[in-house]
This record gives sequence, structure tokens and C-alpha cells, in this order.
Amino acid sequence: MKMNDKASVSLKKVLVISIVFIFFVTSATVFAGNVQATNVKIILSSGYEMNVLTTKRKVSEILDENHIVLLEDEKTVPDKNEELSDNNTIRITNESEETVEEATEVESSVNVTAEEILASYDNIVEKIVTEQETIPFETVTKDVSSGASQKQDNVVQEGKNGLKEITYKVKYQNDKEIEKIKLSEKIIEEPVDKIVEVRQKQTVSRSATVRYTNGTWSYSASELDLLCAITAQECGSSYNGALAVITCAANRAQSSRWKKYGSDPLSQYMAPNQFCYSIDSHWKKRLNGNYPSYVKQAVQDALNGKRNHNYLSFRGYSTAGSVNIGGNWYFSAM
Repeated sequence: MKMNDKASVSLKKVLVISIVFIFFVTSATVFAGNVQATNVKIILSSGYEMNVLTTKRKVSEILDENHIVLLEDEKTVPDKNEELSDNNTIRITNESEETVEEATEVESSVNVTAEEILASYDNIVEKIVTEQETIPFETVTKDVSSGASQKQDNVVQEGKNGLKEITYKVKYQNDKEIEKIKLSEKIIEEPVDKIVEVRQKQTVSRSATVRYTNGTWSYSASELDLLCAITAQECGSSYNGALAVITCAANRAQSSRWKKYGSDPLSQYMAPNQFCYSIDSHWKKRLNGNYPSYVKQAVQDALNGKRNHNYLSFRGYSTAGSVNIGGNWYFSAM
């Protein structure tokens, strides 16, 4: 009887333990059945995609669970503090991607019709335009003063601007220039340099003795410069024109009718109210060699006896029986 009692107690313990074990297993099974694992897609900012299985619903917990750390300029969609959205997708983006996306959305929201685009192109007109532009001349300075203490600038050659022609392709939109492209360039006229010589300053001496030998006159350097300056002012356009002026003065010096004004060309030049010397002062700017070389050559040739007419007077305009030489009209023959 005692043995049966012990066996009965042992059987009861086994039954209790079995019941407890069955309850534990059942409870665990019920708990596991209530927690659902979800397949979540994670798209990294690089574009790489990964699928994970998780029971978590909060974005930050899912990232932590998969050891994904956000950089400073990265964020998640949905936000890391939110629950998963219905599509079970977590997208990691950065600020630059957001800017591009927003710009794309703004651009796509602007409705531009095909008619409006074509209309804007219809207003563009293309023309070939030819323009002329001035080519400025350059000034070349030459120092021929040989170290003189007193110097003066003398224009040997006047400068002259050149001209060029440029062809452009020009686009206009609504009569407003929007593009200009150079197609070609052509020189019409080359510029002429202005040449200035720095020379020793000379003074005119009126007390020098004029020498006349065998039909030729000789003067000092300063007097010869004065003769050339007056001649150039009266006519400096050509050799023949300059020779005609100095010939007129030489003819007068040898004429009894004009003897009262002097017996040499310079005296005739300086006679009152006859040549530009006493009429105005424009000739002064031509002193110190400020005249073409052919003017000096014409004066020297005339002083050595060369003549190109036998007239005693001239004017700047035509008179009856006058002859044009170098732009002046000569009359009253010897």
C-alpha cells in the first residue's frame, strides 16, 4: 500500500510538470504567432538596394538592426523617427538629390505649350551685316636733335586714319540683338603714320648778308628754313607748286618793277602785304623743318637758278589769263 502511494505521488508530479511544459510551449507558440516578421526594402543613397526581414516597424530601429549609419547630409523617407509606410520601403537620400528632385518638380509643373515654343523661335531673325570701322593711325617720333639743349617737334608727315570693313552674322529677337559673330574683315585703306621729328630749335636772323653769285643766292641755315616755311605755307602740296611760289619771288627780285621790295627772294617774301609772311602767322608753325622735303628741294633749286614760269604774281583763285600751278593762279608775266 505504501508503495502504491509513492507511485501515485510520482505520477502526479510527472503530470503537473507535463502540464506546465505544455502550457509554456503553448504560450510561446501563441506569442510567436502574434509577432509578424516583415520583408523591408532599403534603398541606399548610392542606389544600392537591399532586402531585410525584420519584426521592427520604426525606421531607426530597422537601420540599427542592420548596422546602417546615416551621414550628416543624409535623411530617410519616411523619417527615421516614423513607422514604416505601407510599401515597406526605406529610402536614404541626401540634400543634393532633394534639390534636383524639387527643381525637376518645379520644371515639370510649368506648362509650356508647343505653340509658345515655336512662337519664341519665330521672333528670331538672322541678318548678315557689314560695318566700317576706323583704323587709328600711330604717331612715330624720331629724335634728330643730336643732343641739342633747345628742341622743337616738327611734323614731317601728317597721320591719316585707315578704314576696314567687317562682316557680321547678327541674330535679333523681337528687334533686339542677341548674338553677333564676326565672319570676315577686309582692309579698305591702310592708316598712315604721323611722323614727328625732334630737331634743334633754330631762330631766324634777318641781319644775315645775302650773297648773290653767278645767278644764285645763298642764305644762312636759319634764313633758308624761313624761306622753306613761307614757301610751304603758300603751297606745300607738291614740288611744282612749291617751285612756282619761290620762282615768283625770284622773278620779282630780278624785276625792276619790284626792285623796291628787295633784290633777293627772302626780301620779296618779307615785303609788306605781299606774301603770307606779313599777312598772317600760319607760316611760323612750319619753321624748324616742319615741311616736306620736296619743298626744301624746290627752294634750293630756285636759288640755284631753276624756274618753272615767268609770272610775277599769283592768287588763290582764277582770273582772266591766269595759269594754275599747284593750286595757285599765276598772272602778270615779266
